[in-house]
Amino acid sequence: MSTEESRHVYRLHSTLELPLEDLHDHIDEATFPDGVSDVEITRRNNTLILKAVAKDESVSKYTPTAQLKASVTENRVYEEDPDERHNSFRWDEDEEEEIESELVEFAAFKGDRETVLQNSLLQYEMFLVLCEIAEAAEKGTLTAIAEFDGELEATRIVEGEPRPADIEVVEGPRDHSSSQGGVNWRDNKFISD
Repeated sequence: MSTEESRHVYRLHSTLELPLEDLHDHIDEATFPDGVSDVEITRRNNTLILKAVAKDESVSKYTPTAQLKASVTENRVYEEDPDERHNSFRWDEDEEEEIESELVEFAAFKGDRETVLQNSLLQYEMFLVLCEIAEAAEKGTLTAIAEFDGELEATRIVEGEPRPADIEVVEGPRDHSSSQGGVNWRDNKFISD
């Protein structure tokens, strides 16, 4: 069995957000998984692409390697929580002071596998990079089911903290051609033409 066949990401859902500056710092200091020599960050308007650079020099430069995709958003970050400040407002103050804030760009890795993790070459390795990003992020959740050497593994990282995760096998969707348990909307007497 080849390495690529024994490592695969089946399901992935992400709502991760972290400041763009923190993401750059993390990638600059990161140790990448085997097979990845570097991660190139490219920005096109409000889209951020983190692309794997393969260690294997026989890989053509035209072969698309796995990449992580994030959207860039601007959020106002307050030095003090405005809700706490409002609750501690004293009536004897003439006017409320402006709360110190700044606009900060965030990288948002939001969506399912095809949206966040693209291309198959080095896909599992870039999934590991995403897991490290999830542990650096203070906001959002990453859940995934991946295969490593024939074993399924569940991943769940919530607001930077790895959490226990299980894989549950449930019955899949039934065959739509059978009429068991479903409503046949075409022949429904309660719906008129």
